[in-house]
Amino acid sequence: MRASRLLSILILLQLRGRLTAEELADEFEVSERTIYRDIDALSMAGVPVYGDRGPGGGFALLDGYQTRLTGLAADEAEAMPMIGLANIATDLGLGNAASAAQRKLLAALPQGRQQSADRVAERVHFDPVDWYRAAAPLPHLPAIARAVLDQLRVTMRYESWRGERNWQIEPLGLVMKAGVWYLVATGHYKTRIFRLSNISKVKVLAEAFVRPGAFDLPGWWAAEQARFDAELFSEIATLRVSPLGRQRLAALSPRGAAAVSGCATDGWAIVEMAVENSDHGVREMLSVGAEVEVLAPASFREKVNQLAVSIAALNGKNS
Repeated sequence: MRASRLLSILILLQLRGRLTAEELADEFEVSERTIYRDIDALSMAGVPVYGDRGPGGGFALLDGYQTRLTGLAADEAEAMPMIGLANIATDLGLGNAASAAQRKLLAALPQGRQQSADRVAERVHFDPVDWYRAAAPLPHLPAIARAVLDQLRVTMRYESWRGERNWQIEPLGLVMKAGVWYLVATGHYKTRIFRLSNISKVKVLAEAFVRPGAFDLPGWWAAEQARFDAELFSEIATLRVSPLGRQRLAALSPRGAAAVSGCATDGWAIVEMAVENSDHGVREMLSVGAEVEVLAPASFREKVNQLAVSIAALNGKNS
């Protein structure tokens, strides 16, 4: 652990030029006294590191000194795809490893290229959580991520719309979609999707499993999403929509955007849109307000009418 920290301190000084004991202590979550001992250890090992006291002081390397000791540890190699995605790496329990791997890669670049890489990191930020939503607490995500990487079976308590039950699964992969984490795993002889926030208990077993060699997570996820959409949005509704309604439908979903994309008129238009003939689909229509009229199917129009009447009755004038 200490050897890894000494190397990380050396690389940080190489990349950032000058750092105080306080900054280094915060970076590695140790005391400043520990940092001073680490600096002494680097000096005794022949590293030309020196310190300046007072305002603007800190530790720095002798001008021109550069190390090439940048070999990646096992966890750093695993975290390579997470470089630049700090929030995601932290959720997976790979935050420190991803940071260390990034520092080592930057240290291996020629001097002129380091600034170019830093410029992108400083000016591009990835935030997967939608506006007005807080990220759901996911205490079991790091353990599940470790099980996915190590190919270990897992037992868990999971709540779905059918109720709570116990599962034993073989975790195949993790997917973040629209700021929500999902686990893809084999359970009861079928590959399934589990939402991480619905998992209440997890135990990683000391039982390895053989991951299917032909399993392609991105390809499987895309096919499953296409199948899900085709089953869920199987109804085609005929709508009469105002110009403002078309704007709202386009902002509502990709299905809404596709439905109104060919409209050339400046007035009300007739469009067709794939919908879910359910309470969710009805609420989707009502969110557009009085800028859309459902013409068909009749069953869907009636559901919209019933909910609209109930809302109007509940929010009407007091007698």
